[in-house]
Amino acid sequence: MSSATSFYDFKPNDKKGKPYPLANLKGKVVLVVNTASKCGFTPQFGGLETLYKAFEEMKQKHPDFEIIGFPCNQFGGQDPGENEEIQQFCQVNYGVSFPILGKTEVNGDKVEPVYDWMKKSKPGIMGLTRIKWNFEKFLIGRDGQVVTRWASTTKPESLKSAIEGELAKKGTSTATAEKPKPT
Repeated sequence: MSSATSFYDFKPNDKKGKPYPLANLKGKVVLVVNTASKCGFTPQFGGLETLYKAFEEMKQKHPDFEIIGFPCNQFGGQDPGENEEIQQFCQVNYGVSFPILGKTEVNGDKVEPVYDWMKKSKPGIMGLTRIKWNFEKFLIGRDGQVVTRWASTTKPESLKSAIEGELAKKGTSTATAEKPKPT
């Protein structure tokens, strides 16, 4: 989808293999994470769920926040299960209540188009677009543009102020928030 100009232009597959129109999230601030069930960073599911619940509890103040997980098996084969198995693992072990979509690729010839677009929109260190490992994170603003990108080592709890800053913006305001150091 080379003509895409926004995060909302994409329709990755959900856990059942059906299109998940990101246009349904239009106007929301979205944290996108490539996940894995058998990785050293897998405990970040707990931090992501805590972050998600914190914003859920403040729904009146912050009704427009979403987290989306994209399971990926490209890094050391650390998410080998099928979609249903991955969903069950996330719910049973970490109580995940945010959407975990269908297993996807974030690098290479079969890259999920939304990942290709996000990586090109916000390259990492030294301009590299490649996802380096599981649990890299992208923050999407209300306007559907990539605000920032964080490395796998960035803990979910450290993202709260950046998310709050983005939620405080109206439309495409250029106000900035204190953010953890991006990759």
